[in-house]
Amino acid sequence: MVEEVKNDAVIEWSAEDWLVHAQENVPIALGKAREVKGFQARWKVIISKLELIPSRLSDLSSHPCFSKNALCKEQLQAVAKTLDEAIELAEMCVKEKYEGKLRMQSDLDALSGKLDLNLRDCGLLIKTGVLGDVTLPSTASNSSTDSEAATHFSIKELLARLQIGHLEAKHKAIDSLVEILQEDEKNVLAVLGRSNIAALVQLLTATSPRIREKTVTVICSLAESGNCENWLVSEGVLPPLIRLVESGSAFGKEKSTISLQRLSMSTETSRSIVGHGGVRPLIDVCRTGDSVTQAAAACTLKNISAVPEVRQTLAEEGIVKVMINLLDHGILLGSKEYAAECLQNLTSANDSLRRSVVAEGGIQSLLIYLDGPLPQESAVGALRNLVGSVSEDILISQGILPILVHVLKSGSLGAQQAATSAICHICCSIEMKKMIGDAGYIPLLIKMLEAKSNSNREVAARALSSLMSLSQNCREVRRDDKSVPSLVQLLDPSPQNTAKKYAVTCLALLSSSKKCKKLMISYGAIGYLKKLIEMDIPSAKKLLERLERGKLRSLFSRK
Repeated sequence: MVEEVKNDAVIEWSAEDWLVHAQENVPIALGKAREVKGFQARWKVIISKLELIPSRLSDLSSHPCFSKNALCKEQLQAVAKTLDEAIELAEMCVKEKYEGKLRMQSDLDALSGKLDLNLRDCGLLIKTGVLGDVTLPSTASNSSTDSEAATHFSIKELLARLQIGHLEAKHKAIDSLVEILQEDEKNVLAVLGRSNIAALVQLLTATSPRIREKTVTVICSLAESGNCENWLVSEGVLPPLIRLVESGSAFGKEKSTISLQRLSMSTETSRSIVGHGGVRPLIDVCRTGDSVTQAAAACTLKNISAVPEVRQTLAEEGIVKVMINLLDHGILLGSKEYAAECLQNLTSANDSLRRSVVAEGGIQSLLIYLDGPLPQESAVGALRNLVGSVSEDILISQGILPILVHVLKSGSLGAQQAATSAICHICCSIEMKKMIGDAGYIPLLIKMLEAKSNSNREVAARALSSLMSLSQNCREVRRDDKSVPSLVQLLDPSPQNTAKKYAVTCLALLSSSKKCKKLMISYGAIGYLKKLIEMDIPSAKKLLERLERGKLRSLFSRK
């Protein structure tokens, strides 16, 4: 019974009416149930649940917002309907007027399930505080404060419906929540509570694929908002997300993978994704997924690869080959960038993984990828990690020198720094130093001595100090008008300047030239060197002595 009809007029029942109806039906249902002789085990369970209903009704009716709350009214209506059903089934069992035992057993099991739901939902109405939260203001107002309160009321009621009621009701609630999130995410986040997160996570495992997909849409929005990561993870969102990546629809895979991408920014969550078996499904998506899903999976694996202790697990799942393949054939540019960064992480401090990347053709793939208009720092970093694992002949044959020149000309400051670091790693032999000098690196390195970044200046000075041990390279540095002034500036004794020891080495190699010595003196090298001697910088004293001898000779020659 939902309403009464009096004189052709429909009279809607209030919450108080439904409460009275339910309270009156509890003793009737219990009395009828205790008369039943058959199906005793099932009726015993049902009776134990019916006996709990009065205390739940008392809890609801004692709440100050009881009579004004739509959810409370709906819940009392649901309880009353269940009690009516219990009375009806008990009467049928007492009279033994039913279609068959199996059918009645099924009906009794369904009744038991409804009682469980009623008891649970009544408890949630009290426990979560939604009774007070979802009550509308009693008077209408046009003020912005009351308007916001009304908006919050609407959203809180919707969130409460995710926790209370049957699956179809939750289905409607999730539909509405998806729409509101698209239009008013800020207000949804403002009223979202942990219990709502828990309810959403539970819906990720619903039997209905449509509910799962709509729920993962909401979860994805919450993950991307950056405000709910801890709640989502603590409420167990990772396992169902991973299962959706593994066996969901194309849409479900996309949204769940994007959710994992955002959540994996946390090191602890990355470990948990590995622990819950998330690596294999993500790798499979990298192999077969559409463009957006593939990029999200690659980014997630890149985030995970930043955690050193899980890298071996990633390798065992075949990540090296998959990332190199993405570097070669990734659908989106972002997929290639994530693959390069993942390879950089994997090879940062693991000789075994470096050898694995080299064996799978990683160096050639990185070089091809870098031969583009905007060489990425991560790819250069991965290449730098690998150059020590192969011979000079292989590096030269695969064309590393022109690619690194291209990076120094066109890459970002970070890419230039990584490329110069790679040069430092490979310029060991006289022959390699000659080829590097012939390839046009020296003017580019001298230019880098003036970079704003201290780390760039340091690595450029370091590379030059190594290259200049070959006389032809030293001559080329000497011929560049900017070399001496830039190197003298790098004698600055401040702690922030980490290039000074390499600058001393370079200037010492140039000090055999009278012209260079005069330039060093004129740019203030002697004053810098005196301070560097106090700091025990290697070779500073020897260089100072050379410059001061040259200065004395110059004075005597004038006389």
